[in-house]
Amino acid sequence: MKTTLSSGSARTTPRRSAVRTAVAAVALAAATALVAGCGASADTTKDAGTAAGHAAFTPAAQKAGSPITVWADATRLPSVQAYQKAHPDVKMKVVTYDGGADGSSYLQTKVELFDRTGSGWPDVVFGSPTDVTWASAPTKPGAIPFAAPLDQKLVPASTLDGFAKGSLAPCQFDGHTYCLRNDIAQVVLWYNKTLMDKWGYTVPTTWAQYEALGEKVAKEHPGYLVGSVGDTNSQESYLWSSQCPAFDLVKPDTLRVDLKDPKCTRMSTLLDKLISAKAVSTQGFFSQGFAKDSGSKVLMAYGPSWYGQYLFKTAFHTPAKQMAAAAPLTWPGETTAATGNVGGGVWMVSGHSKNLKASTDLATWLTTSDENQASAPTYPAYTKAATAWLANPANRDYFAADVSAPFQQAANEVWTGWSNTRFSDATAWSSVVLPALTAGKSLTATLPAWQSAISNEAKSDGYQVTTG
Repeated sequence: MKTTLSSGSARTTPRRSAVRTAVAAVALAAATALVAGCGASADTTKDAGTAAGHAAFTPAAQKAGSPITVWADATRLPSVQAYQKAHPDVKMKVVTYDGGADGSSYLQTKVELFDRTGSGWPDVVFGSPTDVTWASAPTKPGAIPFAAPLDQKLVPASTLDGFAKGSLAPCQFDGHTYCLRNDIAQVVLWYNKTLMDKWGYTVPTTWAQYEALGEKVAKEHPGYLVGSVGDTNSQESYLWSSQCPAFDLVKPDTLRVDLKDPKCTRMSTLLDKLISAKAVSTQGFFSQGFAKDSGSKVLMAYGPSWYGQYLFKTAFHTPAKQMAAAAPLTWPGETTAATGNVGGGVWMVSGHSKNLKASTDLATWLTTSDENQASAPTYPAYTKAATAWLANPANRDYFAADVSAPFQQAANEVWTGWSNTRFSDATAWSSVVLPALTAGKSLTATLPAWQSAISNEAKSDGYQVTTG
């Protein structure tokens, strides 16, 4: 049984809007990658304050075999239907809704209503990491958190341990795990192997090499690019990968926003040099006209794992067997790379469910099953399922070289200091930084304004802000 809900006033983040406007087909196909906003792989274990007052989890009275209600977006609907077909004994009501979009308040509003009326909660829900920040805590005094703590006798520890390192961090509050990660979008270095070989360039392994090669490309092949900072998620590729403390939850409800930190300025300085040399564009990859005018001139791009299929193949129409991926870049003195993340959704099981067995089994199957994840649109967070995904010819035949090693390495190197907050990291970047860059202002000079915008947004969402 399937019904449809509309979120009505649900908000869509600038990231999703930009992609849809520029490349509608890409946005639809890459919905999985773009559902998550700020903190898609953030360290939320420090944010226990949002879950203050939690009591031990007491399940609702269970009724074996009772039907479960599942809310999913259109992209995840076929997976839910596949589970239903393979498990005909499980009674399910499937509802499609668009409230999984990052920034949408639809799910939260509905849960608050259900908490007031005492009924109506769905059993399993697809959402964004942002949803977990409120779903892991009571919506009102006396209520229980919407999301059940899955680590409390629902999902085995061996299963939770099977997810990529740090990928469940957005699910973790007050020492418990409130969701299962559907997919991740770890950042890697994309490069056009055909052109790199033709021009005799070596693929960078450090940021210093990346900077030097960018300046060389600008001189030897004017018009060709090694990156872009013009999209609403560019900060997640570059500043997150630099371990810039722009969204660092240092203790419950206290956010550190310190863009004067050397790990912020080292990246802004590097990018300013490459922007000045015209090797890095301030026009977004997904902006109007970019694919037509400059898509064929992108030599390198530092971005998420879904760039290969959805940016280069679908949007830029780069021929097969040209693009390849390399591992995240390192800084001097750092032997292990850190990288960013640009997307990824989650599945939550309701603490109100009267059939936790069926609900948990569904959420687990959706996120960990090779049968489901091998053909998923984007890279699974569950390590074993990711191996099956990489073995699928549909996910590898387009590339000039095997992307398995860099994808797997990057999946375990996403920095967990870019925290999962109650607000998106896209808003301040889009409203403050992108206009400044378009106007010719340097990124470094714009950092104070970006810091103020983040701080103001954090305070409006109830955070105390520290800048040191």
